[in-house]
Amino acid sequence: MLDIFYYPNGVAVLGATAKPRGGFFLFRNTIEGYKGKVYPINPGYDEILGVTCYPDIASIPENFDLLLYFIPAKHLPETIHECAKKGVKGIIIESAGFSEVGAEGKALQDESVRIARDYGIRLWGPNCMGLLDGHSRHVFSFMYQDDWKELMKPGGVSLIVQSGMLSAGFLMAVLERGGMGLSKVASIGNKCDVDETELLEYYVQDSNTTVIAAYLESIKDGRRFLEIARNTSKPIIVLKAGRSAQGAKAAMSHTASLSGSSEIYKGAFRQAGIVQVYDIHELMDIARGFSKTPRCTPNGGTAILTFSGGAGIVTTDLLNDFNLTLAELSPKTLAEIKEVFPEWMDPSHPVDLWPAAEKNGVAKVYTHSIEAVMKDPSVDSVIVETLASPRTGLDYLKTIAGLKHKYEKPVALWMLGIGGKGVQDEARKIAEDNGLPEFTEISRCVSFIRGVRAHFAKKKALGLISHHLHP
Repeated sequence: MLDIFYYPNGVAVLGATAKPRGGFFLFRNTIEGYKGKVYPINPGYDEILGVTCYPDIASIPENFDLLLYFIPAKHLPETIHECAKKGVKGIIIESAGFSEVGAEGKALQDESVRIARDYGIRLWGPNCMGLLDGHSRHVFSFMYQDDWKELMKPGGVSLIVQSGMLSAGFLMAVLERGGMGLSKVASIGNKCDVDETELLEYYVQDSNTTVIAAYLESIKDGRRFLEIARNTSKPIIVLKAGRSAQGAKAAMSHTASLSGSSEIYKGAFRQAGIVQVYDIHELMDIARGFSKTPRCTPNGGTAILTFSGGAGIVTTDLLNDFNLTLAELSPKTLAEIKEVFPEWMDPSHPVDLWPAAEKNGVAKVYTHSIEAVMKDPSVDSVIVETLASPRTGLDYLKTIAGLKHKYEKPVALWMLGIGGKGVQDEARKIAEDNGLPEFTEISRCVSFIRGVRAHFAKKKALGLISHHLHP
């Protein structure tokens, strides 16, 4: 059970230091979020940040559940023996120097696993960033930025990342971008004991987790991983690294991972209903989009509403590239949209709204037209392309978000900023805060819609969708 890592009773930090480096940040982050007892361990200090520091594990007066390990790799076996005397149940090993460095490191890692199993102690890592929890605010990680304290918001997205610095950088990118709340984040590194399959099962059972995203270089128990993914209603998005021969070689030297066949993974992911992505920003975007899209019934096509005929054409081409269908709007829908168009122009699909917006204003035209397509039974998803401009106003984005929730159809938003970065950021925040996912590329809108439709098609096949959309 992984609760011992996320919700321990007492935490010790081996390698804590007052010097501004990894052991300091690991300790500081721990005491900033964790409200239980914390024991820094370093023979060079009597106290660190006002907390009593102990020279070794044996000198700590009480037993504790979790040790955060941040000293040279060679000391791990003896540390496990000492931990056993203190009733330690789990060790997060954030140091490197194990199987990723070659045969000697692998022997040290294997020895450590053997000793830990004899004592019933679970090992997390090594060569990893550790973990955090957006709800409890436990941050057992050496991230050096202080920004997480203000930027980290509780939410439903949980992450599994088989990398140390990537997960730290990825996490900060998530936090700085905003728009996505976090449940749990796990960096598992070499995964000598706790691995992605066990974490996937834990997240599936976690009530705070609604979306699961993962960066993986290999999957230890592929059969079990796919079985869990196939039978959960929670969306799972995976960036599988090491797809090429050169990438697989790099993965071996990075976290000692055997990557496996790209085509086998691709087919297996599709059959299990896993949404596969191909870069780290796409992983972040699709997870964020899913966190704002709890419902979809994939029984039609995608509607496109835009301010630019050219953008509409590009989007149509991308739908085709992604094997998605442009919805065929009914005469009734087109007639309703026509109500806000100039007399000399009839709407077509994709719907170029700019001539209508020049006559009646962006807010009125967009909200009227989006509701018209939302009501069309041939439409199961909508891509909205609009402007972020102080001249058009931004409150209409709240109305669009309300329509998305009313008709339970996913919306992907792409905005072109006019009037400076501040306006774009304000528009994005309004959209995201109201549950409207915004993407910086049209192709990402289409990728998101494809992922959403595929996931909810799986849910439908599992018999997990019983509601119907509004007519």
